[in-house]
Amino acid sequence: MNSLSEANEDYLERIWELLSEKGYARVSDMADKLSIRPASVTKMVQKLERLGYVKREAYRGFTLTALGQRVGKKISRRHLILKEFLTLLGVPAKVRQRDIEGLEHHLSDESVKGLERLISRWPKRRIV
Repeated sequence: MNSLSEANEDYLERIWELLSEKGYARVSDMADKLSIRPASVTKMVQKLERLGYVKREAYRGFTLTALGQRVGKKISRRHLILKEFLTLLGVPAKVRQRDIEGLEHHLSDESVKGLERLISRWPKRRIV
């Protein structure tokens, strides 16, 4: 996808989700969401800021730059498409989540678009 690591992309995805849900993102929010120490979040946010994906705002936490928004939104969308696809296949939730976390970083844009087209044509009713 780009030169970012999976961890970088995961952070951008989580920041995008927090901003969408709450309108802001703070170190404590990220630490809770990722179940890691705040110091680890601070270190990654500083790195993402140096790379031009995150902008820290005094007393408000941090936000995504335009570049960070594009990546965060893209990874979040991939996640949702893969979740829908694997759900339609009947993959159990625990397995589905683990598979999504691996796949979302490695599929080409063309494959993701293909999955999206397939999902849109999938019958919405289930055969029982």
